[in-house]
Amino acid sequence: MQRPDPDELLKNIQAETHSRGKLKIFLGYAAGVGKTYAMLQAAHQRREQGIDIVVGYIETHKRKETEELVEGLDVLPRKQVEYRGTNLPEMDVDAVLARKPAIVLVDEFAHTNAPGSRHPKRYQDVQEILDAGIDVYTTLNIQHLESMNDIVAQVTGVVVKETIPDSAIDEAFEIELIDLPPDELLARLHEGKVYIPEQASRAVDKFFRKGNLTALREMSLRRAAERVDNQMRAYMQTRAIPGPWAATERLLVCISPSPLSERLVRTTRRLSEELNAEWIALFVETPQSVAMSEPKRERVAKILQLAEDLGARSYTVSAGASIESISQTVIDFARKNNITKIIAGKPLRPRWQEILRGSLVDNLIRKSVDVDVYVVTSNDTPSFPADENPFKLHSPLARYAWSVLLVALATVLGVFIGWRLEPTNLVMVYLLAVVVAAIYLGRGPAVLASILGILAFDFIFVAPHFSFSVSDTQYLITFIALFVVGMVISQLTAWASEQAQAARQREAETAELYDLSRDLASSADLESILKQLKKHFEQTFEKVVAVFLPNEDKLETRISSDDLILSAEEVAVADWVYRHAEPAGRYTNTLPAAQLRYLPLKTAGGVVGVLGIGKLNTLEADLAPAKRRLAEAFANQGAQAIERALLEEQTQKISLMQSAEKLQNALLNSVSHDLRTPLVSITGALTALDENYTGMDEASRNVLIENARIEADRLNRLVGNLLNMTRVESGAIKLKLESRDIQDLIGTAIEQLGWRVNERHIQINIPADFPLVQMDFALMVQVIVNLLENAVKYSPKNSLIEIAASVLDSKARLQISDRGVGIPAEALGHIFEKFYRVHLPENVSGTGLGLSISKSIVEIHGGSIRAMNREGNGTVIEIELPLGK
Repeated sequence: MQRPDPDELLKNIQAETHSRGKLKIFLGYAAGVGKTYAMLQAAHQRREQGIDIVVGYIETHKRKETEELVEGLDVLPRKQVEYRGTNLPEMDVDAVLARKPAIVLVDEFAHTNAPGSRHPKRYQDVQEILDAGIDVYTTLNIQHLESMNDIVAQVTGVVVKETIPDSAIDEAFEIELIDLPPDELLARLHEGKVYIPEQASRAVDKFFRKGNLTALREMSLRRAAERVDNQMRAYMQTRAIPGPWAATERLLVCISPSPLSERLVRTTRRLSEELNAEWIALFVETPQSVAMSEPKRERVAKILQLAEDLGARSYTVSAGASIESISQTVIDFARKNNITKIIAGKPLRPRWQEILRGSLVDNLIRKSVDVDVYVVTSNDTPSFPADENPFKLHSPLARYAWSVLLVALATVLGVFIGWRLEPTNLVMVYLLAVVVAAIYLGRGPAVLASILGILAFDFIFVAPHFSFSVSDTQYLITFIALFVVGMVISQLTAWASEQAQAARQREAETAELYDLSRDLASSADLESILKQLKKHFEQTFEKVVAVFLPNEDKLETRISSDDLILSAEEVAVADWVYRHAEPAGRYTNTLPAAQLRYLPLKTAGGVVGVLGIGKLNTLEADLAPAKRRLAEAFANQGAQAIERALLEEQTQKISLMQSAEKLQNALLNSVSHDLRTPLVSITGALTALDENYTGMDEASRNVLIENARIEADRLNRLVGNLLNMTRVESGAIKLKLESRDIQDLIGTAIEQLGWRVNERHIQINIPADFPLVQMDFALMVQVIVNLLENAVKYSPKNSLIEIAASVLDSKARLQISDRGVGIPAEALGHIFEKFYRVHLPENVSGTGLGLSISKSIVEIHGGSIRAMNREGNGTVIEIELPLGK
């Protein structure tokens, strides 16, 4: 039993479960066949079924029967787009998205939107609506398909300007063919029932001919049949129905700046549709491509974009200058990517040039072996490509002037040394001039030097002198050899120069990428990464740049060029790019009126931001294809670096959260016992008083009340420490600095300790003339209380606690010394940490917060605190505070 195709099953499951809206196209072969009418009828049927359906855009052309069908349907208002003082009505995409119906009707799928609209084409509006999960009904004529453009032009003689890529209808969930016999359509046309725009009235007679309509009808029927056939194949594969399955085909189309390349792309698209095959568009970049004119670069970029729009994957590879190298590169690429068919164009060069340089098509056929080669013909007359015509000046006129000067210098040199040499030996002098011209001036001046060298040699050095006549016919061989050798040398030298220039360009691009990656890798935080990204974009592309990053649900400008001012509209374009993960802005198909071109900073994890690049002068041309690829590589590098920085920030936040969680657990573990102990004592004392108050004598009651008060004070200090730690951690402590006396500070702290220091001897040694110190008195009292309380806890009863003050280097130094157990050496560096307690044999309670709070308060004052072990035994806590003014 044959198993179902898992790939087809997965594709169908994804299509059924995907939240994207479904597209239904009412396909016809010409205006007037009834597409809009059929769409409106289907809309009424859906409405009767209780489905929410609205009209996004309908052109009734004031036809009564169409207007009657629109009645009863919700019609969204159109958006008025101002262009050159005129308001042009267009579909309001935002209104559709806000209304979010189940189905929206959108007439004229291939319509070109007014300049200033979000998208240049209406089909792009439809794709955005589909992405929002809304189903769309739309209408389309077969001649608007991009792959049919050249066939339609050949059949009808009319070039259709409004086209859409075939990929736009490949994703259609359903295509309904609206058919009408050509005779009936012509009758409707004569009766005035077919709307024809005024600007197209001249083409009506040429377009609406029965033969043309029949051909267009056949195209639409074939397209619909192909659709049904594809659906049938998918059905059979998913259900394991046996059938004659064709082997998988992969097509490769080779493109160049030639106008024939557009036809090649469309032909390959149609062939891929017939074979149900994947296809690739390939451009081979040679050293001559470096010197290619800007219009040709743009043509190559547009052809590659056309191929992608029609569903291909596009690649650019590098090869040498020779036909042999180019053909071998194509074959190697084909074998590497399992290509079964190569589509190439008919050569447009003269036959004699193919004999001299070689034919790319012939080389492909000879090397292909197991790969089929298809050659697409052209009606164009074979000719030189414009940039390869040997009769066209390749270089500025000054270079040709230098070429003439080189020949003149060679002639002068020949005159001086000619009397010692045979005339044929002087040929080497002219060959030297050709080589110099080829190296420093280019191919064209080198060819000129070769021709002028022959003429000068004949005129000056060959008898009869000062005449172009030749008495010895053997010199004709010398002339031919000089010309051929000169041409070969000039070509080889020029090719070597072009290859060196291409290598330098690739080296420069590689160096720029390396510099960027190195600087990004060495950047420690997000701000540094953004600064490096901005710097490299400005230096490499000489354009302004802006980087946008999300902040919660809003996209914000994090960094931009100094001279760049971004309007709210520009930020809105960047926000659209971030949410849709597609390029937009200038020189794109989405919001092309924007000032900058916006690229999504995408990684495997999603979109991390948006990068905008452009010129303040919006009239400047777009980046060349090579520069555009480099900009995309820069953006990818930047996206990876930004993602790394964001992940590091998230890791730090997670680490802080984990630390906070550990801190909370430690706080609960440390404080729970210390909170419970005084509460138990207070509760016990109050319970005893409540249950046996009358049975107790006065002394017993006083003891219980005193114990409850002591434990309440202890609980109050503990809660105070916790609150102070919270204030320190949150940065909420605000100092109220005033000049205070150290004596008052010590006295107030001892007074607050009260009975707790009754069993200790406290010796205070403060000079009478000790200066006033700038401090927040209440906070510093808390510090001294904490330090004295520690000294009391960790020293024996009736021991001495010493408090001394001195001035050193404009700082007030305060030392509190005890004769307690001291601090283990390994613990000296940790005792000021939160919840850290020295493990001693004595049963001493505490939370481990007092010293940490004291350290924070002292440091807020600009001071320092440290702990030392005292000689003999005991501990010294030393505080230093700035005296202030």
